[in-house]
Amino acid sequence: MTTTVRPNRVFQLASWLRQALFLLFAVTLVAGALYTARFGVYNEMLARVGGLGLGILLLLTRPSSTTHLARILLDLALTAIFVAALVRYAMIANALEFGLYFLVPVDIVMAVGAMVVVLEMARRAVGMPLVLVCLVAITYALFGEYASGILSHAGVNTDSLMLTLWYSFDGVFGRPLSVVVGTIIVFIIFGTLLEALGAGNVLLKLAMRGLGWLRGGTAHAAVLASALFGSVSGSAVANVVGTGVVTIPMIKRTGFSGRFAGAVEAAASSGGQIMPPIMGAVAFIMADLTGIPYLYICLAALIPALLYYASLFACISVEAKRQGIECPDRSLLPRMEARDWLMLSVFVVPLGMIVTMLMSGSSPAMAGFWAIVVALVLGLTLNHEARSLTSLREAVVNAANASAQVLVAVAAVGIVVGVMNLTGLGLRFASAAQALSDGSLLMSLIVMAIACLMLGMGMPTVPAYLIIILVMGPAVEALGVPTVAAHMFVVYFAVMSAITPPVALAGYAAASIANANPMGISVTALRLALMGFLVPFAFVYSPSLLLITDFSIVEFTWAMLRLCAAMWLLALFAGRGARWAVAGMIGAVLLVLPGLFLQIAVLALAVAAEIFHRLSKRNLAKQITSLAP
Repeated sequence: MTTTVRPNRVFQLASWLRQALFLLFAVTLVAGALYTARFGVYNEMLARVGGLGLGILLLLTRPSSTTHLARILLDLALTAIFVAALVRYAMIANALEFGLYFLVPVDIVMAVGAMVVVLEMARRAVGMPLVLVCLVAITYALFGEYASGILSHAGVNTDSLMLTLWYSFDGVFGRPLSVVVGTIIVFIIFGTLLEALGAGNVLLKLAMRGLGWLRGGTAHAAVLASALFGSVSGSAVANVVGTGVVTIPMIKRTGFSGRFAGAVEAAASSGGQIMPPIMGAVAFIMADLTGIPYLYICLAALIPALLYYASLFACISVEAKRQGIECPDRSLLPRMEARDWLMLSVFVVPLGMIVTMLMSGSSPAMAGFWAIVVALVLGLTLNHEARSLTSLREAVVNAANASAQVLVAVAAVGIVVGVMNLTGLGLRFASAAQALSDGSLLMSLIVMAIACLMLGMGMPTVPAYLIIILVMGPAVEALGVPTVAAHMFVVYFAVMSAITPPVALAGYAAASIANANPMGISVTALRLALMGFLVPFAFVYSPSLLLITDFSIVEFTWAMLRLCAAMWLLALFAGRGARWAVAGMIGAVLLVLPGLFLQIAVLALAVAAEIFHRLSKRNLAKQITSLAP
C-alpha cells in the first residue's frame, strides 16, 4: 500500500524549514557582529562577504504570508544563485587577494547572478528608487563610452565591471559595508535590545511626566520621546511605528487633529537621526569617510539638532494656543515610580558608558558591545517580563532584520560607488556642478539639497547620504565649505526627505496610525520641520554652529540670535493666516542667508510687524469693549 504526502503537509514542512533557517541566519548574524565588536575583524574578506551573505540569505528565508508557488520558486532560485556565487568567490578568494587570477566565463556568470540577487533584495528591503539608480550606473559603465561631453568615458567591458563590483573591495564589498559589519550592526542590536527590554515605555512615561504639564503637553512629550529613542533606532519609519502607536492616539485625545498628531510624530521621529549621541547609523559612516573622530561629529551635530527640536516645541505651543488647548491637570499625568526610575538606567547607563569609553579611546564597536552587555544585565534584572526566550528571540530577529536591510542597501550603493571610481564620473560631475553654479556656493548648496531630497524620498538616510556626498561633496568642499559642514548638510536633507512629499515614508507610516490622509500629514510635518531645512544652510555659512571648526564666539552668538528669530517667525507667524505664514517663511530664509545688512533689516522689520500686530489687536479689543452694552 502506497501513501502520498499531501501538498499542505509539504508546505508546512517547507515553512518550518524556512523558519528554522531564518532563525539560524539571524542568530549567526547577531553573534558574528558581537564577536567582531569584542575581538575585532578576524578576516576582512570573511567579514564583508560573510556579512552580506548572511544578510541576503536572511531576507530570502524570512517567513512570508504569501504561499504562492511562483514566489517560493523564485526565492529558491535566488538562494541557489547567490549560494553558488558565494561558493565560487570562496574558491578563487586567495588568488584574487594576490592579484594572480584572471576571470573566466563562469566567474562572470556568477557575478552577474549575484548582482541580480543584490538588486532584487535591495528592491524588497529599500524600494525601487535605489535599484533604478544602480541600473543607471551599470548601464552608464557599459555604454558610457558612446555618450558625449563630460559623460563620456574610455569604456568598460563586462569583465572589468564585474571584477570591480563583485570580486574586489571597490564595489559591493566596499568601505561602507565594512563599517556596517564592523560597527553599525552592533548599535542596531543595541537599539532593538532596548526596545525589547522595555526602555521605550519608560522613556515615554518620563517624557509625559517631564513635559506633559505644558499646553499641548502630550505632543511635547511625543517629541521628546521620539528624540530620545529615535537617536538609537536610526530609522524614521521604525521610530514612527515604534513610538507612534502610543503617542499619536495620546496627542489626538488632547484635542489635536489626527493630521497634526501624525505630523508631529513624523517630524520628531525623522529628527532622531540627527540627534547625538548615537545619530542612527550615519554618524559612524561619516566618521569613516571624513576621518573626523566620532565624538567630534556628535559635538558638531548637537546645536543644530537642539535648534530643530526647539522649533518643533515652539510650533506645537503656538498650535495648541490657537486651538484653545489648555494645560492638563498634573494629577492626571503618569507618575514615575521607583521601578520606572530603575528601568531608566537601562537606557541611561549604557549611553553614558558609550560616551565614556569613546572619550577614553575605545572603538565605537567595543563601546557598543559593552553597552549591550550592561543593558542586557540591567534589563533582565529589573524587568521580569523580559526574562523569556520569546523576548530574546524577538530582539534577535528584529536586530537581524534591520541589519540585513542596511547591509543590502549599502551593498547596492557600492555598485554606484564602484562605477563612479571605475569611470571617473564623480570628479567630472563635481567639475560640472562647479561650472553650473559658476562658483556660487548658494547654487551648489541648492543643487545638492534638491538631489538629497529626490534620492532620499525613496531610500533610507544611509544610502542617500553616501550617493550624494560622493558625487557632490568634492564640489561643495572646493568652494571652501568645511568637510564636516558639507557632510552634515547632506545628512540633514537626506533625513528631511522622509517627510517631504510626494513620497514621505514617515508620513505614510504615521497616517496608518493616525487614520488621516498621508499627504496631509506630510504637508503639515513639512511645515513643522521647516527649521530642519534652514539649519543646514546656517551652519554652512556660519561653521561656528558646529563648534569644532573655525569657531568664533561672535559668529556663534549672531548665528544663534538669527536662528532663534527665524524659529520665532516660523512658529508664531504660521498661526496668523496664510499671508503672515508666507511672510514668516521669507523672513526666516533671509535671516539664514549671508548679508549682515539684510539680516539686520529683516530683524527690524520682524520686530516692527510684531509690534504693529499687537497694537492692532489691542485697539480691536478696545473697540469691541466700547461697543459692548
